[in-house]
Amino acid sequence: SKIIPEENIIVGNTVLYGGITGECYFNGIAGERFAVRNSGATAVVEGSGDHCCEYMTGGIVVVLGKVGRNFGAGMSGGIAYVLDEDDKFKSLYNPEMIELEEINISDNEAYTENLLINDKERLKSLIKNHHRYTGSPKAKRILDNFENYLPKFIKIMPTEYKRVLIQMYSNLDKSKSSVKG
Repeated sequence: SKIIPEENIIVGNTVLYGGITGECYFNGIAGERFAVRNSGATAVVEGSGDHCCEYMTGGIVVVLGKVGRNFGAGMSGGIAYVLDEDDKFKSLYNPEMIELEEINISDNEAYTENLLINDKERLKSLIKNHHRYTGSPKAKRILDNFENYLPKFIKIMPTEYKRVLIQMYSNLDKSKSSVKG
């Protein structure tokens, strides 16, 4: 019988350990400790085992499916998005250093790199890349019904990292608005 990637582990444990930069797209599920200590890479995967995004300090991880327990333990930077179709994610993440947020759907493009906003655009762009590079049927289903899937995504944001970003962007706003003589 044919293997269905979105239902099978296709990348092993600790993939993207300590990733610094770049993008990767996996048409299938990752094993345990996916993106552990990721500090800057962007990744899309269709599910993960336990301890996903553990000790992550930067980058962006999108999980288009189920995750194991202890998600985001020790996560101090970067952001993650999880498609929580069966409404079980809240019992699987580690709340010590992260908070869960709804997807920000503003179309404000003032800071395209600002991880506090533009979630909708960022997610759609990453899922489009995922489909383009992997041909993922799951990515296509999500894109074809994007407005229905969007509320099922949860944004995972490290608490202290968010505080630093808010401060950084408010300082940028102040410097842009000050009159230079």
